[in-house]
Amino acid sequence: MDSTFYKNRNLIGISCALFAFLLFFCSCQSKISTEFAEKAIREVKAKYAPDKRVALFQIEALPAKSVLVLKGETNLPEAKTELLKRVREQEVSVVDSIEILPAKSLGDKRFGIVRLSACNIRSQPKHSGELATQATLGTPLRVYKKENDWFLVQTPDDYIAWLDAGGFEQMTKAAFDDWMAKEKVVYLKEFGFSFSEPNSKSDKVSDLLAGNILQFAGTESSFARVRYPDGRLGYIPASEVMNYDLWLASRKPTPDHILATARQFMGRPYLWGGTSGKAVDCSGFTKTVFFLNGLLLARDASQQVQQGIEAPTDTTLKNLQPGDLLFFGRKASADKKEKITHVALYLGDGKVIHATGTVKIESLRRGDSDFNEHRLKSFVRARRMLTSLGKNGVQLLRESKFYKIPEKG
Repeated sequence: MDSTFYKNRNLIGISCALFAFLLFFCSCQSKISTEFAEKAIREVKAKYAPDKRVALFQIEALPAKSVLVLKGETNLPEAKTELLKRVREQEVSVVDSIEILPAKSLGDKRFGIVRLSACNIRSQPKHSGELATQATLGTPLRVYKKENDWFLVQTPDDYIAWLDAGGFEQMTKAAFDDWMAKEKVVYLKEFGFSFSEPNSKSDKVSDLLAGNILQFAGTESSFARVRYPDGRLGYIPASEVMNYDLWLASRKPTPDHILATARQFMGRPYLWGGTSGKAVDCSGFTKTVFFLNGLLLARDASQQVQQGIEAPTDTTLKNLQPGDLLFFGRKASADKKEKITHVALYLGDGKVIHATGTVKIESLRRGDSDFNEHRLKSFVRARRMLTSLGKNGVQLLRESKFYKIPEKG
């Protein structure tokens, strides 16, 4: 072998080493930029979307040659704006691939109204997905995107999950506004049906639950004619419905009314994710009881515990008032955060009514025949909702943009 070969081989070795160094250097540079962007993503998410149940902020940072790609989706334009501002302040070239929901592919059909007495809203876009929550007939929805035959929707309590196309009527803003403006009625009985003719022996159109909202289309004989969001017509005995405006104005969320409504649910089955008169979970029970009395609570127990005001508690429970919500789980300690896993409604005299197996009454006082040791030991704290009407997170239906009566133009 001559010296030329060795020189060439050395040059090749030096080139390979240089290439490896440059590759390492570039990858380090990309990694640094990505790490900064990921930190910004975490901080913006913590500020605007700390609870993924009620806000969407799914963004990732990807290095691509000399630029940084921010990719993902959110329903919070202000969060996207702040994220881009933070990243660009570092003089980094950014490719904005963040989609603001609702998705453009929906066109102008970005709203919906529930068309079933109670629809199942799931954590994943499939029928085998975990039941996240339910919504009842007439509930307004925001629609964010579509995946196959499923839609990502947001309920009036801001909960975000997936609903199949059969559960609601998708609408344009104009159709939605028209529906909201039309005269409506509320179903009053715990359970019932609408019929194809003004005759209770005619074919059934659908089942009905207390709190279902339908469009009023006149009267015939002793029946109210109603229209569903999807255009179906039905007839309901007039004594079983009430004008929506009058119903909304008549809601008086006093302790007596709250507890009377709660007792109507006695014996109904427990269902994880249930939020209707058919079956309920613990927070679905309290939420539904308060809704029927004109109040909009958050969906889950861990969210409801942030509403209202703190109610003073001790081992005697003497400072609790009927209508207070009691929360159970794990108290905060030096090394663990508080964790709320259950909620019950306080009846007074140490008794609670809650959904556990079925909706039932149990006692937190030792010596009572229905005493529940586990609940007493896991009792964390109580919140008072009924002194915070319209404030401290306790929203009146008549003040909700999705339930209030539209002003007549």
